[in-house]
Amino acid sequence: MQIVLLERVEKLGQMGEVVKVRDGYARNFLLPKKKALRATTENLKFFEARRAQLETSNLEQKKDAEAVAKKLDGKSFIILRQSGETGILYGSVNSRDIANALTEGGFSTQRQQITLTRQIKNLGLHDVRVVLHPEVSANVTINVARSAEEATQQASGVNVLAGVERDEAFKLDVELDELFESEAALHEAEEALLGNKE
Repeated sequence: MQIVLLERVEKLGQMGEVVKVRDGYARNFLLPKKKALRATTENLKFFEARRAQLETSNLEQKKDAEAVAKKLDGKSFIILRQSGETGILYGSVNSRDIANALTEGGFSTQRQQITLTRQIKNLGLHDVRVVLHPEVSANVTINVARSAEEATQQASGVNVLAGVERDEAFKLDVELDELFESEAALHEAEEALLGNKE
């Protein structure tokens, strides 16, 4: 379907461009969100008549978004979750959770503005991009921890799972020692058995 963009759409084009997109993408996302119009002759004339107004509105929104981005960029937000001993979460942290944390922190955001490159399924610090305007974004750090104290430790650079990793390594060493001892005992028993047969 041919459409004319009413605003900049990432990976698609700038305001005023006529582009071809899949029908479903246009019908289900671009047209209902008022990001585009079908590229008919009437709609192209309508767009050209309103172009100056749309560009002015876009500039105002961009300035507002840039002001928020300056305050938001580089901030850290804590999300508390339960996890296993190895730091893997029972579930995951999704865009809605992050948007709620940002809103509680004083920045009104919606889950559609959160861009996750991968799922957050473990404890630690995670960089997340927040799209405030089609041309403006900010990067924040999401600190996923089991408690507020643990979040403070993670923020200062302490690996909260280091003790768990040491315990796991110690357990593994003990198991290996026991395995070697039992294998040595088995080897001695075999030699004793072979010695008795001769």
